[in-house]
Amino acid sequence: MRNDLPDVGIVSLGMHLPEGVMTASEIAEASGLPEWVVRDKLGIEQKYVAGPDDHPNAMAIAAARDCLAKADVDPAEIDVVISTTEEWREYLMWTCGIHIAHEIGAVNAWGMDVHMRCCTTIAALRMAREMMVANDDVDTVLIAGGYNVSRFIDLTNPRTSFMFNIGAGAGAILLKKGHPKNHVLGSHLISDGSMSTHVVVPASGTKEHPTPEAVAAGRFTFDLVEPEAMKARLNEVSIDNWMACLDRALAKSGPGPDGAPLTRDDVDFLNLILVKPSAHQDLLDRLGLTWDDTVYLSRFGHIGEQDSIIALIEAERQGKLADGDLVAVMGAGIGYVWGAAVVRWGEAPTS
Repeated sequence: MRNDLPDVGIVSLGMHLPEGVMTASEIAEASGLPEWVVRDKLGIEQKYVAGPDDHPNAMAIAAARDCLAKADVDPAEIDVVISTTEEWREYLMWTCGIHIAHEIGAVNAWGMDVHMRCCTTIAALRMAREMMVANDDVDTVLIAGGYNVSRFIDLTNPRTSFMFNIGAGAGAILLKKGHPKNHVLGSHLISDGSMSTHVVVPASGTKEHPTPEAVAAGRFTFDLVEPEAMKARLNEVSIDNWMACLDRALAKSGPGPDGAPLTRDDVDFLNLILVKPSAHQDLLDRLGLTWDDTVYLSRFGHIGEQDSIIALIEAERQGKLADGDLVAVMGAGIGYVWGAAVVRWGEAPTS
C-alpha cells in the first residue's frame, strides 16, 4: 500500500435485530438433530429470526439510523450508499441503496447494491475504500444491509444442515476519508466458480419459477444439489484460501509501526463470520490467537455478511478491542468466495 494515500476510517457502526429468536432446542426439535449437535457441532445457542413485518431493507435502514446516531455526521454529507441487503427483500429488481439513502436523508448520495453472499461486507469495504482513495468527490460512504435468508432454510433437509445457523438482522458501517481512527487497510478476495451452482434455491429464477407446485415440493428453499462435490472441494481449499486472502490483505496493508511488513503474527483479533466451532478454532490456531481474541456469534446466529459488523460491535461492547489492534475481518460466501480485510482499530500506534 502506498504511504501517500489518504486514510479511510470507520466512524461508527450500527445494527438492528428482530425480536424473534429460535433456540438450539427448537432447532433440534424441528430438524431431528440432537440438541448437543446443534450447540456443540453447529455452534448455535440461538438465532434471531424475522417476523412477518421484519423486511430486509427496512432492517437495513434501522441499522443505518443506529449507525448515524453514534456519529457526528450529517446524512447530507454521505456521498455514496452501498447496500448489502440480500436479494430476498421487499421487491425484486429494486435498488435498495437508493431507498436507504432516501429514508435516512442522504440527499446528496447516489446508491448501489452489491452481492457476494456472506463475503459482501468485505467486498463493500474494499469498494468503499478504493472509491474514496481514487475520487476527490467521495469522502463519506455508508455501507448498510439487511438479511432474512432464514426464510429459505428447510430444517428438515439434512443436506443443508450447515445452513441451519442462518438467522436475520442488519448492520451498517459509516466510513470517512481522513478519519483519524479505525483505518481500513488492505483487502483481498478469492473465488472458486467450480462450486457456483452447488447451493441454490432451485425454483427461484428464470430456469424454474416458484410455482405453487414447486413451492409445495420444497423447491423454494435452499438445497445442496451436489453435496459430495462441494464437501470434497471445500475440505481441499477452504482454510487455505482464507489464509491466502489474509496474507495478501496484510501485504497490501503497508508496513507496521516498526516499518516491517505485516504478517499473520501481527494480527491481534479475529473477526470471522459464524462458522462451526472447529473451523473457527482452526483459524485461531493458525493465527496464534485464543477465544479471548475473537467473538463467536453463537447467540446471534449467522446473519450473513452482517456478521462482520455485528462481531465488531460485540467486540467493542465486550472490551476486546484496544487502540492499535490489528483486526482480521474474514468471511466466505457460497458460490464460492473467500475474503479478508485488515483494520487498524482505534488510534494507530507510532513507531
